[in-house]
Amino acid sequence: MSTAVELTVQAISAIVQTVPIGTNLALVHILWVMMSGAFLPGRGAFFTAFDAKGFDKQIVRRSWAAFRHGAWTSNELLDNWQIYVASENHWRVRRHERYQAVSVDMTGFWRPHLKGWAGKHFHSLVQKALPAVVFGVIVVAGEVKGKRIPLLRRIVRCEPRVEKVDFRRQLLKEAKAHLLPDQVLVIDAEFGISELHEGEIERFVVRMAANSTARRNQLPVYKGKGCKPKYGEIVRPLLRKFKGKKIAASQPDHESKFTHDGREIVVHAWHHLVLAQTYVSADAATFSIYAYHDPLYKQALVLATDLGKIKVETPYPIYRDRWPVEQPPLAAKQMIGLHRQFVFATDSCFRLPELSLIAGAILTYAAAVMPPVPSGFWDRTPQATPGRLRRLLDKADFPTFLFDDPQIRKKDSVTAHLPKGIEAHRRLKRAA
Repeated sequence: MSTAVELTVQAISAIVQTVPIGTNLALVHILWVMMSGAFLPGRGAFFTAFDAKGFDKQIVRRSWAAFRHGAWTSNELLDNWQIYVASENHWRVRRHERYQAVSVDMTGFWRPHLKGWAGKHFHSLVQKALPAVVFGVIVVAGEVKGKRIPLLRRIVRCEPRVEKVDFRRQLLKEAKAHLLPDQVLVIDAEFGISELHEGEIERFVVRMAANSTARRNQLPVYKGKGCKPKYGEIVRPLLRKFKGKKIAASQPDHESKFTHDGREIVVHAWHHLVLAQTYVSADAATFSIYAYHDPLYKQALVLATDLGKIKVETPYPIYRDRWPVEQPPLAAKQMIGLHRQFVFATDSCFRLPELSLIAGAILTYAAAVMPPVPSGFWDRTPQATPGRLRRLLDKADFPTFLFDDPQIRKKDSVTAHLPKGIEAHRRLKRAA
């Protein structure tokens, strides 16, 4: 048995340690089928993927029953996954001025033909919201051998009829509950600063729109006419145009430069700001805005943060550590083929994407810790990517040896006394 197969099976078996006997073995089978890429040729069909890997029909039925009705949750598996990663001692935390980035994002598994499903998510290609099973993912930034590798911490379900505003509150509440004192919440422009203040998030770095504005938490000088001012001076981080006229950017409080990857990045900073709709108050929640003018991009990157006493260049690498949050959905959909699914019960519509996210996280980590797997003789400089590992697992058979842990096994339940066949589900008429 190859090292890749052995490491993969060890990782899978480690995350099902707390799952009941029988169900844990079924989850091992499901995750193995996912990570070996059997769902790609099967176009997302559960039974077709199992049949392609040569599993017996009884194993397929038990795996389906464990998937559909088993006593397990995705976050329980993720708790075991974090323990396993810590025990391996390959994954390292990425810190910037003592802070570690914790990224939050929302992703959708598209189900355009799923009848009766009320959940929707915005699709960037078609520029409108489509029916989808929506999740929130919380990821901790880290690295393996110098390469950024995310550690999937939590998966949050968005129930079909929950509004996006309410789900964002739920997601921020979940993220706050797992945020450590040295961690910073890093989010994209989909979340507003007002939502962060409402959720009482204490440490954050958030991207702002190019036309965003804020106000100073200080009253301007009264000009002697009209009502006395209640709002501070408005701050515009970037130049903008309105009705053909240019509106200049506000004068920054601080301007500096730093070098990143050989490029000189200019930073404009504004401090002690409040939201544009907030009155000047000593109790108001304040934040800072940093505009990073990178010569590699046409548009400046505008970030807002409430971190105090930090270097002006610190929010820039912190926000860059947000990008690994895109990896688990990418691995789950494109790498292992779960972008297309054929399950219809409400709980199954949530459970299959959750398992695919976990499988994608395991595949990404396992590919990073082991030596790069070449695709063939032509691949002279292979990279440690989940796609290469998936192709290697696709050529391997499921290990037939019993696991070292005796808890991962088939549950020998007594079923001789139970009715079989049609008698097991025949409906009886009630007595009149």
